[in-house]
Amino acid sequence: MSSRNLIRILAVSGFAGTFSSRAVEPMVGIIARDFATSPQTIALLSAAFALPYAFIQPILGPVGDALGKERVMKVALALLFLALAGSVVAPDVTSLFALRILAGTAAGGAVPLSIALIGDRVEMAQRQVALSRYLVAVIMGQLAGSSFAGLIAEFVGWRGVFSLSTGLMAAALAATIIGFRGAPAGGRFDMAAALHRYRDILSNPRALALFGFVFVEAIAIFGIFPYVAPLLEQSGGGGAAQAGFAIGGFAVGGLVYSLLVTWLLRTLGISRLLVAGGICACLALVALGHTPDWKFYGAAMILMGLGFYMLHNTFQAQVTEVAPSARASAVALHAFSFFVGQALGVVFMGFGLRHAGLVASTGTAAAVILGVGITASVVLMLPRFQTRGR
Repeated sequence: MSSRNLIRILAVSGFAGTFSSRAVEPMVGIIARDFATSPQTIALLSAAFALPYAFIQPILGPVGDALGKERVMKVALALLFLALAGSVVAPDVTSLFALRILAGTAAGGAVPLSIALIGDRVEMAQRQVALSRYLVAVIMGQLAGSSFAGLIAEFVGWRGVFSLSTGLMAAALAATIIGFRGAPAGGRFDMAAALHRYRDILSNPRALALFGFVFVEAIAIFGIFPYVAPLLEQSGGGGAAQAGFAIGGFAVGGLVYSLLVTWLLRTLGISRLLVAGGICACLALVALGHTPDWKFYGAAMILMGLGFYMLHNTFQAQVTEVAPSARASAVALHAFSFFVGQALGVVFMGFGLRHAGLVASTGTAAAVILGVGITASVVLMLPRFQTRGR
């Protein structure tokens, strides 16, 4: 199979899975009112998705390496379809939280294994560009999940949005089953071999640095997302539709990055690209702390999306090469670090908003993400961190 056809197949599940994960954030206020609970409680649905997504990674990585990444993806997408279908008829908050936990667990077998498959089939020289092409579908899923879901939720309700997510996932499951019907079955899972692979990865300084950077990056960037809708409502700056459009700006920034990635890599190189990403995300977070208007939120989100993907796409490409013989395991640990950070970011931002206020909270996140960009640009170039695993 050509790399182009591979990316087309993976793009369908990438779009559907990301749509389902991002669609909840602009609907926080609607779901809270429907269940007569606080927006702060419903905002934790993001953590309910992100934490199981993270904690399933150390299992799915070696399972994918052993049994075949394509086979594991099919099972994961089938479970995600069932979780989304159940969310349509969730009778209460507890049920919805349980289904988001299942959805996060299943979604953990989609994007990370897709990245590992691209790492298997595309040479390193072209890999960051190939990953950026796949990320276009993921970003479009973010854009649709953030903007379109928030818009139609006001007309069809949050259950209608989950119905759409279920339909998209059905299409993704069908595309994956058909597209990978001739894929090799893989071998047998061996716990001792899996632990040995993890021991090799965790002894690699470059891998540890990448895991650490993506963990802190996720805390700084994603903590604000579930609070955009409640903040806009409180300030009179807009409702679910406006929050969706504002959050969708993040995906627009990602699309801008995907269009410029070849030029950026050629012009800046990896080190300066990381610094530029940190600066863009820093400025965006500072701006978010000083505007109540959804249009300015959206503009800041575009800049934050551009900065985030400058950082994150670079980290993704680099992590696919730290352990070529255990690529799914390495990418899984990377995803684990990222989604634990994302879940903690929601908790930390909520604490900060309650006790320090918006300006202080976003300002702190801005300083942290700038530090990530500058530190990564230095550390990843040091000789000690050039080690590549087996």
